Formats: sequence, C-alpha cells, structure tokens
Amino acid sequence: MNKNIQLSLLILLTCFFTSIVSAEANTTCFKCHKKANFSGKVVHSPVAENKCSSCHNPHVARYKNLLSSEVSELCYQCHQDKIESFSKGIVHKPVKKGECLSCHAPHASSNKGLLNESAPGENCFKCHKTLLKKYDYTHQPYEKGDCGACHRAHQSERAQLLNDEPDKLCSKCHQENILQQKHQGFPGRLRVCLSCHNPHGSERKNLIRNVLHAPYKEGCSDCHEKGPVKTDKCLECHEEIMDQLLSAHNHLTDKAVNSCVKCHSPHAADSNSMLKNRQNQICRSCHANTFAGYDNTLHSHPDTGSCSDCHALHGSNNMAMLKGNGIEVCDSCHKTQGQFTHPVGGTVLDPRTGQQVTCVSCHYPHGTNFKFNLKLSGGKDLCIQCHKSY
Repeated sequence: MNKNIQLSLLILLTCFFTSIVSAEANTTCFKCHKKANFSGKVVHSPVAENKCSSCHNPHVARYKNLLSSEVSELCYQCHQDKIESFSKGIVHKPVKKGECLSCHAPHASSNKGLLNESAPGENCFKCHKTLLKKYDYTHQPYEKGDCGACHRAHQSERAQLLNDEPDKLCSKCHQENILQQKHQGFPGRLRVCLSCHNPHGSERKNLIRNVLHAPYKEGCSDCHEKGPVKTDKCLECHEEIMDQLLSAHNHLTDKAVNSCVKCHSPHAADSNSMLKNRQNQICRSCHANTFAGYDNTLHSHPDTGSCSDCHALHGSNNMAMLKGNGIEVCDSCHKTQGQFTHPVGGTVLDPRTGQQVTCVSCHYPHGTNFKFNLKLSGGKDLCIQCHKSY
C-alpha cells in the first residue's frame, strides 16, 4: 500500500478514536466520576469540551491520576504564551517548580482563573503562613484578600513580585496632595512610604509599623539637626557596631551616604532590629545572583531562613563575611565533618592557593549542579584540581 495512503489512514483513525474518546467522556468517564465534581462557575476548556484525554490516558500512565505528562507540561501545551514570560525576572516558587495545581483547580472552580480556594487570598496563606490574616489595623486590599492589588501571582521584574515600585503602588490609591498635608515638615516630596508603614497591617493606626526607633519616637530633631543624616550619626548610639564595620569585609557600602539605612529603617519597623524587611529579602536586594544559585541549581544548601546563621551582617575579617573560617561555620551544624573525610585545616594546604583547605575549597553552599553542593563532579573532576599526578 502506498505510504501516503497509509499515513492518511493513520491520521483518520487517530482523529476518529480521539473524537470517540471525547464524545464518550459524558458516558464512559462519568460512569465512575461524578459529573457534579467537574462543574462550576468556571470550567476548564478541555473539561467543558469533554476532552478528558487532553490530559489523561484512559488506560495506563507514568504519572499520578493517569496524567499523560507532568502537570506543568500539560498546562504549557495550551498556555504556550506563558513559557517565555514565566522564565524571566523573579518567578514565584510554585511556578518555577511547575506546581500549577497548588493554586489552580484542573477541572472547575467557582473563582476566576480557576483558583482553587473559595475565599480571596486563601491560596497565598497556604504558603505564607507567617502572615497574619487580620491585624488590629488592616490595609483594605489585604483585608479583602486582594493580594493582586500589589503583587503578581506568577512572575515579576521586582522583588517580592510587586506590580510596580512601592511608592507608585501607594499613590494609585492615596492622593499625593492629601498625604503631603498629613506629613507636615517632610523634606521634599513624599517617598519611601514603607519606611514607616506596613503594607499589610499593624497594631498602630495608619499602618505605622509596630516598633518605633527611639529617636523617632521622641521627635525628629535628634537626628535631623542639619543636612543629611550620615552613618556617623547612627554610630553615636550604636558604637558596638563600629568594630564590625571596620573589618576587612564589611557592609560600610558608601561613606558619602548613610549605609545603615540600606537595611535598617530609621523610623519604624516590625522588629527590634529595625530591619526594613525580612532579612533574606533585604540580602536578596543586593545579592540577587547568590540567591539565583538557590533557585536555579540542582543542589543547594537547605534554607535556614536567615543569612545571619552563617554570615556576620555588619562585617567580618573572614571571607564572604562568614562568622568563622570555612570550617568553623560549617562545623556548627555538621559536627562530624572533617573527622573522617578529606583532611582540612591549617596543616593541609591547597596547592592552588597556598591557603588551608576548608569545606568551601570543594563545596559551594549556596547552590551547584553537583551532589553535596560540590563545585565539580566528585567522581574525578574535582579531585584532579589538586591531585594532578593521580
């Protein structure tokens, strides 16, 4: 039989059986699966068109629920326009992991976008467990569960998946001329709203953050005597920080401005450390490439939740501002390492540098594509960097 005729027949048969499977969804699939579970205010297109086989194999499959591919691969078959945009900038963790169903229902939902929770914002609270659902004074969009008023759900070019710069977001609802009247004496145009206000909620009126900086609590004149407030002014009260800032590796980023306010709020904050945000978010704002190591490599150090577990935040005489050398910091958790593995310490020198071999001579804790966070393959490639004669 002519090959073209064979091919044509194969295509016709495929289309025929596909149409049968689609048409039979109402009678075959719903013999076991209650049809009511696949209906709602919003119904996913393949379900509405009785095309169960678009996602499921009716006989056998490698994936749970008889899915014919990974969930994200199935989604991108139709939503191909999202593939490129969801790979740029800062990508929401569930999106990066391909966990579409952590937020979306696959068949039907009572919510726009097939969101799988009935109450607005509930999807967000499933992961963001440290956020309170209600404060003494709650920001109106947050109270309504309208997280999308400020944040993007999938991807953004801005930290914390914001839709726009923070001050611009505020000005969309709050008229600038009215706010300016309420901030008499503010030098120049209103800016850095989040220096004083919590965008979600607070125990204080007007969403003022819960912890007030002592000088700010007493008034402005202690710091704003004349001219810009520089780092020296902060060190008048925080003398104990001076030695740390004078270390070989430090966060005294620019003596011409106030380096302290890069991370700390001079007015109000949500903790006694007066940090502007969660510690990891502040670190990410400058060390984006380091955090990308966590996000984009196969093996990364478990997230301890705090950079300061390993790093001295103001300054250190150790490389990378570590709290100890490349052995001491690791040994604080990995007690037995170095006792039975590759020799490390002062008497073991790295022939490439002449410096002592430490844990970080071979491991990169933030993220690599090799097991155990090794810098190269542990089979051979890493060893021959030093043991060239073997």
